[in-house]
Amino acid sequence: YEKNTRAVCGLSKPVMRMTIQNRPVAPARDCSQAGNRRNALRWDLAPDEIRTMTDRVISGVKKVYDDIGSLSPENVSVENTLKALAHADLDYASSRYVLGFPQYVFPSKEVRSASTEADKKLSDFDVEMTMREDVFTRITALQKNLKENLTPEEKRFLDRRVALGKRRGLHLSKEVQEEIKRTSKLISELSIEFNKNLNEDNTYLVFSEYELGGLAHSYLNGLERTANGQYKVTLEYPHYYPLMKRCHNPETRRKMETAFHSRCKEVNTAILEQLIHLRAKMADLLGYSSHANYVLEINMAKNASNVSDFLDTFYETLKPIGIKERKYILALKKRECLMKGYQFDGQINAWDLPYYMNQVEQCKFAVNKDKLIEYFPLDVVTKGLFGIYQELLGLTFTEIVNAHVWHEDVKLYSAHDTDTGEEIGQFYLDLHPREGKFGHAACFGLQPGCRGPDGNRCLPVAAMVANFTKPRKDMPCLLQHHEVETYFHEFGHVMHELCSKVTTFSEFSGTLVETDFVEVPSQMLENWVWEKEPLRRMSGHYKDGSPIPDNLLDKLITSRVANTGLMNLRQVVLSKVDQSLHTSSHADTAEVFAKHCQEILGVPATPGTNMTASFSHLAGGYDGQYYSYLWSEVYSMDIYFSRFKKEGIMNPKVGKEYRRVILEAGGSVDGIDMLKTFLGRVPCQDAFFQCKGLNKSQETQPL
Repeated sequence: YEKNTRAVCGLSKPVMRMTIQNRPVAPARDCSQAGNRRNALRWDLAPDEIRTMTDRVISGVKKVYDDIGSLSPENVSVENTLKALAHADLDYASSRYVLGFPQYVFPSKEVRSASTEADKKLSDFDVEMTMREDVFTRITALQKNLKENLTPEEKRFLDRRVALGKRRGLHLSKEVQEEIKRTSKLISELSIEFNKNLNEDNTYLVFSEYELGGLAHSYLNGLERTANGQYKVTLEYPHYYPLMKRCHNPETRRKMETAFHSRCKEVNTAILEQLIHLRAKMADLLGYSSHANYVLEINMAKNASNVSDFLDTFYETLKPIGIKERKYILALKKRECLMKGYQFDGQINAWDLPYYMNQVEQCKFAVNKDKLIEYFPLDVVTKGLFGIYQELLGLTFTEIVNAHVWHEDVKLYSAHDTDTGEEIGQFYLDLHPREGKFGHAACFGLQPGCRGPDGNRCLPVAAMVANFTKPRKDMPCLLQHHEVETYFHEFGHVMHELCSKVTTFSEFSGTLVETDFVEVPSQMLENWVWEKEPLRRMSGHYKDGSPIPDNLLDKLITSRVANTGLMNLRQVVLSKVDQSLHTSSHADTAEVFAKHCQEILGVPATPGTNMTASFSHLAGGYDGQYYSYLWSEVYSMDIYFSRFKKEGIMNPKVGKEYRRVILEAGGSVDGIDMLKTFLGRVPCQDAFFQCKGLNKSQETQPL
């Protein structure tokens, strides 16, 4: 079988969102004895303990696999093979997650480094276990000779193990298997190194107050100063995006954009181009025409041709909108250059795009973002968000006081079913940036939720990691509306992890669904931040708690269609770049990105940069699958407009049905079957295009 780990991530727009398929983990504990008791996860492991635990985890799982591999094929059974594998998976996941997670969040660089090394060692071990031909032989024998009645989940698990064994080449010659094993290990090692480089990057630029013209005093006051009074601006999200959207000085924006898309350029470009070659080699060894076709076979899309058709349809629909939006932005730029005495170069540069897209919102929709941000203090947003999720899904959240956490900013909560009082899981919130921390927004699954060997359910645990501006003594953390959207989205992934009700198999727990379905539940829930009632519930002025004025709220909601063409065309660019790289055996990644950026978006890539060197998705589980953000959004909009918008966005009956059909199923049911059950029909694209302000009269399916 293939590595089934994932951290589901979301990036602030316009960079959009991502998923990293290296699901970090929570500390070792015996779920079989814990039942539904509260988890006591340790976050004080020293580097030596991490190394010792890694060896112990490997030894324990290897013994189970050795025992299964030594069985006579005639004597295999559900109990000694299928369930033995399931229990080993659960123990492994419940230990492995603590070993990989610290690399993303721990304050100590020594612990982060030990965690990274543990992740590499365990990734090598993952490959070893997936290449166990003796175990594969016993699984196929069980499938062939099975006379026992299996539950649907047991049958799905068995069939998947057989299919994934073949996808690892276990039906091929020993020589080919060894080559696959060597290549897989190298791919894992390089992917971890790629993301480690990004996490450890601490680049900053220095600017004068004049060079930061247009930025609010609250922004400037949050920056460190140099000895001569200049400002240090990092490439972290709370610094980078506000500057790119608000700074009047085009040269400052150019320097920031160049630095941002040059992060780890030399080392990560080499790693990524090596990964592309190795993935193509693996696909060829396994008999596939490309890496994209290999990874897509087990997704909803099935193959690269279907993805290409899907993206081409989107491009053709969005192309005229993009042309119109570019003309408007170019006119804005020309006018500003005349007014401020800048030379007008007649084109939209990469460092112009976020700035003038922000101008579009202000000019066309009159959204006053300086005023709007004052109504979204983090504590008010959190309280409102919790209330909405609790009411909608029938849950109750309680903060665990004096919980053991990895940093003082982190909080731990318990989630209970409101009707039964049963504790269904726990979640951590780690919401502010710090040195060495994962730089995006993400939900990390920390412990799967399923039954242990004694029949008791092991509580699922998840962590939401984000990088919202840290509060100061004189100012609370205030969120931009797009950050509220990110918060709502990522918390949706947390709920997917906690509400999952699979039985025996951790492989189906939470967000472990098809990659092009994983974003559906959270993208659907983003719609709540564009509706009046939810927005009122999660907002209030940071000084006196007063509500957002109606005119400001109306303008915000109307602005949802702002820059529709360019925002979605950028997603097409990234999806096409990903497909191009992973339908080839070699690539100049900077050249491929520049080509698609110019041809599709109509904006040239900044010379000397390489955006793909910091495109974490390509080394984090979205290789050949970035299209899934657009793909998933089609389904998410259909769910929202067909059920919630019609029957009530705060309708608990629909919310509980959504929890039961979509969230509780985890990966135990195909995504398309969940959709058909919840919608009562085959999904279509209409709602997506209508939401984006586009008219597409004919009813079309995603494939």
